[in-house]
Amino acid sequence: MPQLLRLICCLPLLVLAGCGRIDPPEADGKLVVAIREAPAFFQDQGSGSSGFDHDLVASFADSLGLKVGFLKAADPYELNDLALAGRVHLAASMPIGNSQLEYSAPIRTVRQWIVGHSDVLGPEELRDLAGKTVEVLAGSPIADKLRGLGAALRPTVVEVPGVNEMDLLERVASHKAELVAVHDIHLDVGINFFPEVEPLLALPGTLDLGWAFGGKDANTLRAKADAFIAEARANGTLARLQDRYFGHIKRINADGIASFIDAARTRLPPWRRHFQAAQDLTGIDWRLIAALAYQESKWDPLATSYTNVRGMMMLTEDTADYLRVKNRLDGAESIRAGARYLADLVEQVPASAGYPDRLWLALSAYNLGMGHFRGARAMAAKFKRDPDVWYDMKQVLPQLARPEVYARLKSGPARGGEAVIMVENIRNYYDVLCRFEAPHASAYPASIRPR
Repeated sequence: MPQLLRLICCLPLLVLAGCGRIDPPEADGKLVVAIREAPAFFQDQGSGSSGFDHDLVASFADSLGLKVGFLKAADPYELNDLALAGRVHLAASMPIGNSQLEYSAPIRTVRQWIVGHSDVLGPEELRDLAGKTVEVLAGSPIADKLRGLGAALRPTVVEVPGVNEMDLLERVASHKAELVAVHDIHLDVGINFFPEVEPLLALPGTLDLGWAFGGKDANTLRAKADAFIAEARANGTLARLQDRYFGHIKRINADGIASFIDAARTRLPPWRRHFQAAQDLTGIDWRLIAALAYQESKWDPLATSYTNVRGMMMLTEDTADYLRVKNRLDGAESIRAGARYLADLVEQVPASAGYPDRLWLALSAYNLGMGHFRGARAMAAKFKRDPDVWYDMKQVLPQLARPEVYARLKSGPARGGEAVIMVENIRNYYDVLCRFEAPHASAYPASIRPR
């Protein structure tokens, strides 16, 4: 069966291969890239594409003075074959190892996990896999690893074509599959969507992922890629991209995510139209406003803190007065006011900060107040951090609680660490809502959104 599946997947590519290998990117001024669609790695959205692989490849193309074009592959088989056929200049997130291709230096090293449902006892040791069925992506190197286990350990491996890792994890969450195998980074992302899944057993060894080159002049392009990757690692580009897409994903445990998903099913529906109206008013994606509201009050319009911060959006008295709010405990009024306040803060963050950083910085100011936020920006240079980059500022903000730091600021001490936790939680909640809630279609599409 695997050989038949392999042949079926290859047929269209064999036809393409007969047309000749792609010319070097300089010929057309475009870098053609094979890529698989998966949350946080590559997503083709109406407002444009985004993701770790997308951004890194686009940055590489820009460094060469080229445009970039993406060709979506259905699964790892197709990704591999597009590179082998020379129909693309590079294939992203490829396991390093096929001797027929040129590879960049490793971009990421991953572990491979057997995953099951949290309410089902699963394998604890490799020998427990015998007699089990494990689903993997078609063409995944995990399939080869599992089939390479000794006869006393080997499970039945089922390769599933045309799906991504989130689809496999959803099958486990819904009890449609007993066990699946995925890389750890996909598991970390997936637990935020499917808190029912649980890592059961780490397979031995690690796997290096990089870019594969199969077109004309593959050696030349690989050398340029290696130089780019080394520079991106040295100048912090890789670290910032890692933080942008994965820095927040393990902040909330599975129980916290499960509680949020349950609240989204039960408590969110009566307020959905009010969040969407707030998007119409401000241009901020309604799901982000809702994520902020959950972080602030758990969608409780009567919430009150010991400091007398109150309501769905937990507004202070001063902020409520500034926004002319008549009743902070009126949920609809609080949502509108909180969204207006966030939009105002976004405008106050210097335009030198791009998205999504500008939005994360504004959310930290929502928690701290603009005075403390400006104080933190002023201190960024002392810590050799960029005040326009969230990755850098989340290292600076906790310093506002140190006496030797806040003594130099007019705004005084602040719990900057709490602001960082708040923003990272909101990023998590927003990711979940984007998976399960549709964007708001109106005459006023969201213009302020992370991506």
